[in-house]
Amino acid sequence: MQEGLIVKGYGGFYFVQSNTELWRCRGRGRLRFQEQSLLPGDRVLFLPLESGTGVIEAVLPRKNALRRPPVANVDQAILVISLAQPEPDLTLLDRLLVLCAFEKIDAVICFNKVDLVGEEFAHGLASVYHKVGYPTILTSALQGNGLENLRHLMKNKLSVLAGPSGAGKSTLLNALEPGLSLITGEVSKKLRRGRHTTKHVELISLAGGFVADTPGFSNLNLPQLERTELGFYFSEINELSKGCRFPDCLHMLEPDCTVKAALDRGMISSTRYQNYLSMLSEILAKERIYE
Repeated sequence: MQEGLIVKGYGGFYFVQSNTELWRCRGRGRLRFQEQSLLPGDRVLFLPLESGTGVIEAVLPRKNALRRPPVANVDQAILVISLAQPEPDLTLLDRLLVLCAFEKIDAVICFNKVDLVGEEFAHGLASVYHKVGYPTILTSALQGNGLENLRHLMKNKLSVLAGPSGAGKSTLLNALEPGLSLITGEVSKKLRRGRHTTKHVELISLAGGFVADTPGFSNLNLPQLERTELGFYFSEINELSKGCRFPDCLHMLEPDCTVKAALDRGMISSTRYQNYLSMLSEILAKERIYE
């Protein structure tokens, strides 16, 4: 019996990295009927057979698991957002940050395509998220800006790159590891967003760890949250809410709300606050459905 890491799975097979060897495996017994539960990032015990094949006997306990993208045992999520072509999708970014916080996964924000915008705009946007506690990095896959910093952040970790299509995730990985030749796609001129180029999750060996190049997406369902819980996942709102008159303040219409007072004084990002309200509206709508 050997221990290994699932690096990809398709066609009913799971490819397991063990030391320097890659084994093509299937699940045994009950695992065979629950193959959808096996994820890239899972550490497994498998029985080696002939010709580089094997049978997965057991899945070792996970520390976490994401549904979208489907990856297990993630150390950090690197959220790639383009600064231009397409325009930065801060609504999706804030939803991803809520998901990372909910799953207790560290988040790093990578603002890519810095070569396409002015320095003031790039640093101004990065500072919004840096101020509320997120590590931020500015990169250009084409010009090489920030690539060594990004490589350092990935060292000895299992990282997942997530973000909308067209943000440049595959292009960044190609720049970090020139032999990869991952397929990239141009941004659609008609739709102003990227075409999906990554079709399945695969873990790629990089900087002594692994990184998942994941399918892009433009929508993301929120985790199951109650109305009073959402503010916990916005660090600036969570901190300011301690001064609100009501302990269950939603920071919408309530009087003596320190969050709204800080917003009026320009102390917190109006975009972040509006994204909070948008998510809160979704949660309230779901609660009404089940009342």
